[in-house]
Amino acid sequence: MIEHLATIERDAQGTSRVHQLDARVKILITFAAIISMVAMPYSTAIYPLAICWFGLFIVWWIFSDLSPRVFFWRYLMTLPFGMFIIIFQIFFKNPYYDVFTPIITLPFGISIFAESVEFATILALKFTACIIWVILLSSTTPMEDLLQGARRLGLPSVMALSLGMMIRYLFVFAEMYANINDALAVRHFNAFSRALSYHYRLKILAYTIGMMFLRSYEQGERTYIAMLCRGYGKDAYEHLEKKRLNGRDYSLIMSMVTIFCVTSTAVFLFWV
Repeated sequence: MIEHLATIERDAQGTSRVHQLDARVKILITFAAIISMVAMPYSTAIYPLAICWFGLFIVWWIFSDLSPRVFFWRYLMTLPFGMFIIIFQIFFKNPYYDVFTPIITLPFGISIFAESVEFATILALKFTACIIWVILLSSTTPMEDLLQGARRLGLPSVMALSLGMMIRYLFVFAEMYANINDALAVRHFNAFSRALSYHYRLKILAYTIGMMFLRSYEQGERTYIAMLCRGYGKDAYEHLEKKRLNGRDYSLIMSMVTIFCVTSTAVFLFWV
């Protein structure tokens, strides 16, 4: 997964109409989409609301000129972070319901309830409806533009600096990981090969992990010294060049925020 970081930054360098928008516009639209979805109570009203969010997202993704395959691959990479918690919801009684109907009874007193499955489905739709806008933001906005846009919106300079250093080091770590992985592949080492003894595979993996820690520590020192030599300190994001939004940016922000708010309110009033 980590070796695909470079592809995200490469796709973010596109020239579509979505790519050319100011980072602040896309950040505000993403936050508006997430907040309006999270604010909706857990109910079946999430179904029509999620469909509206997916429809809007499809329009934006078409204008971004990115392949649907790019989206599905990046969405699949986010699933382990959200679906792990969502799947476990089907085994518990959620406080949003008063009556529970078991549909499957498993050993050790474990039951799967219809209401819990419904809650897990609603939670999965909420997660998906939020994460798709984050994928759009990261796929159409370079990392540096994203940090500068967040700083211009009021993100503290120290936080922007910390995030910037972390993001830069992620790419260095990804390259380091790829090099070590290639070195192991050239030596015909496969951690899942049963032709090698279990003890030998564990020993090689332990050496590899230890080597990565040492190389990360050494690279961290070199990166820190190099950034200091270039005058990159805690005030790096303190004095950014002022950049005004034009009328089209303001109208787009207001239009999308209005759509999110009106749609959420209408679904809440007429569906719940």
